[in-house]
Amino acid sequence: MQPQLTILPLSNARRDEVAELILPIQQTEFHVPITLADQPDLADLEAAYFRPGGHFWGAFVDGELAGTIGLLVPVPAGDSRGVIHPPIGVIRKMFVKPPFRGKQWGVAQRLLETLVTYSRENGLEHLYLGTITSMKAAHRFYERNGFVRVEKTALPTIFPLMPVDDVFYHLEIRSYNSSLAQP
Repeated sequence: MQPQLTILPLSNARRDEVAELILPIQQTEFHVPITLADQPDLADLEAAYFRPGGHFWGAFVDGELAGTIGLLVPVPAGDSRGVIHPPIGVIRKMFVKPPFRGKQWGVAQRLLETLVTYSRENGLEHLYLGTITSMKAAHRFYERNGFVRVEKTALPTIFPLMPVDDVFYHLEIRSYNSSLAQP
């Protein structure tokens, strides 16, 4: 029987489960010097992602949380209207547990497709993300999906920088085609 993959929104009720998935990947697998306290978005998913107009999803394989992805919609400081031109989103917390990685599972691809579809439907035009040099497989994944590597200086001024990130990507949403990622 084929495992069931389901993508669902995640709220604060699942924040401990989200942290338990993300922290070992960051700290143990990739040796990123970051703690839960360094990531306040994990303490309040709803305030960090949903309230500004973004979203946070989890991928479940037969009921087990296998991966996550978040969409931040940054708002300029002091802007009560929350209007950004052009409208951008920032991908955060895209992590997949090691046993569920790879094309055979499709977890990362489904998470990204869900985020891009939501972004498109909600009027966003550009997506950005930051990652670290050692996450080579992630770089290849984003590039297969049409993301273009950009210099830090090319990021929008409202991009929320994470101190550990040193590699950045951009995607113009209208150019996204999920078939790019297929072999």
